[in-house]
Amino acid sequence: MSLQTSHIRRRRRASQSPNWVRRAGVAGGVIGTLALTGMSSSANAEPSATDPATTGSIPVIPALSTTATAAQAADAIDETVVEQQLDAARAQARTAAMKAAQKKKAAADARARAAAKAAKARGTATASRSAGRTALAASSSTATGSVASVIGFLKAQVGKPYVYGATGPSAYDCSGLTQAAFRTIGVELPRTSQAQSTFGTPVSVSAVQPGDLVFWGGVGSAYHVAVYIGGGQYLDAANPSKGVVIQQMSNYMPTSAVRVL
Repeated sequence: MSLQTSHIRRRRRASQSPNWVRRAGVAGGVIGTLALTGMSSSANAEPSATDPATTGSIPVIPALSTTATAAQAADAIDETVVEQQLDAARAQARTAAMKAAQKKKAAADARARAAAKAAKARGTATASRSAGRTALAASSSTATGSVASVIGFLKAQVGKPYVYGATGPSAYDCSGLTQAAFRTIGVELPRTSQAQSTFGTPVSVSAVQPGDLVFWGGVGSAYHVAVYIGGGQYLDAANPSKGVVIQQMSNYMPTSAVRVL
C-alpha cells in the first residue's frame, strides 16, 4: 500500500468519526445542564415521585412565563386598588348619610321649637283675651247715679237710624249719640270722636266700667266712639245698615278708652 493511499483512508475515518462523537457530546452537555438546573431548582424541595434522586430520571423543568407573572401581579394590584376605592366610597356614603340625618333632625327640632313657641303665643293671646272678657264681665255691675241716667238714655235710642252728622233726636251718628247722652247729665262732650278720645281720663280697655267711652283708632284720631254699658257690651250708632245697636265688645275690640264720670 502506498503512502498516499494510507493517508486517504485515515482522512475518511477521521471525517466519519466526529459525527457520533459530536452528537454524544452535545447530548451529554444538554443532559448535564438539565440535571444541574433540576438539582438547583429542587435543592430545597421535599423529595417526590418524580425527583431524579429517587427515580433516576431526568427532571422536567417547567416553563416560566415572565409575561404571565407580571400580568398576575398587575391584576392583584388592580384588585387591591378597586377594594380601596370601594371602601373609600362606602365611608363617604356613610358620612353623607350621617350628615343628612343630622341635618334632618336639626330641621325637625327647629320646626318643633317654632310650633311650641307659636302654641305658647296662641295660649298667651287666648289667656289675655279671656282675662279681658273676665274683667269686662266683672265690670257689669248695675250702673247708678249719673252713669245709670246716661245708659238709660242710650238704650232708649236703640233702633233709631244712623245718619252721618246727625245729633238727634230722631237719628244720630256715633259722636252725635254720645254727645247727646252725656248732655242729659250736664256734661258737654266735644262734637267729634277724634276730640272725644282726648277728653276725660284714659283707662285700659280691659279695665273699662259702665259709662266709659271706648274708641277705635288712635288717641286724637279715633274714627268711631261708643259707650260701654257693662256685661262685655257697648252701645253705639254703628253705621247706616245697623243704626243704633248694642254689640258684644269681644266681636270688635276697641283700641282705647276714657272715663268721663
